[in-house]
Amino acid sequence: MRQVLAFAAISGLALAASPAEQQARELFQRTEYKHSLDVLVKAPGKDAAALQLMGQDYFMLGEYKKSTETLEKASSLDPNNAQILMWLGRAYGRRAETANPFTAPGYATKARESLEKSVRLDPSNKEATGDLLDFYLDAPGFLGGGFAKAESLAGVIAKADPAEGHYARAVIEERRKDYPAAELQLRRALQLAPREASRFVALARYLGEHGQIRESDELFEQAARIAPGDPRVAFNRAATYVEQHRNLAEARALLEKYLRAPLTPNDPPREQAEKLLRKIA
Repeated sequence: MRQVLAFAAISGLALAASPAEQQARELFQRTEYKHSLDVLVKAPGKDAAALQLMGQDYFMLGEYKKSTETLEKASSLDPNNAQILMWLGRAYGRRAETANPFTAPGYATKARESLEKSVRLDPSNKEATGDLLDFYLDAPGFLGGGFAKAESLAGVIAKADPAEGHYARAVIEERRKDYPAAELQLRRALQLAPREASRFVALARYLGEHGQIRESDELFEQAARIAPGDPRVAFNRAATYVEQHRNLAEARALLEKYLRAPLTPNDPPREQAEKLLRKIA
């Protein structure tokens, strides 16, 4: 459920300190991560912002070890930068997921500590709080996970953004398999933020997954009217159709249009859309 709400800017970078950093940032926003990295590697005198962007490039390219190493250098130069810590937490999280059983717990702990510090510094950052919420719900207790921590975080989120707080509680209730409670929380989030397309998309995806097809389709239509041309609305609608094995011709058209769109790091990767297309007979 979390990814459908990733509608906010993803980079969080400070203003570029040099033409090279500005060029690299523009390339990053066009998802040209390799080219962005090439520009930064050649640039002299890298500051925290440049190192952060390099770390993000490495992360998006799947080079998580290099990402953590670079983001650690960025954090040493700017230790109270919530965005750097968020990306550092993400990168350590990926290392934990891909590491052997002996080293994974250490990376997971570093991921949690980085995300927790990021949220303490900026509790209004939806990406950081969302990542930390997922950690608490996914990780076992001995690594610092658990429902109690997730519920406490949901309260922090609600203070900064009441609608997002209801969404966080919906994620928690879904993990508990209390589906009526999860649906109620999503509806409350939509009531509080009726002009945010992501709220319609989240509820539409959820209802579609639980057999409420007609209302799901109506909500996708409303989301499209609120945010016409937003590729994330089209992607999520197509994904819902493919998962439910219905409206496959429309799903194909939506995915093909999505792949032609000028995507940004905010959007689901093209690889996900291509994978969905392969599922359509």
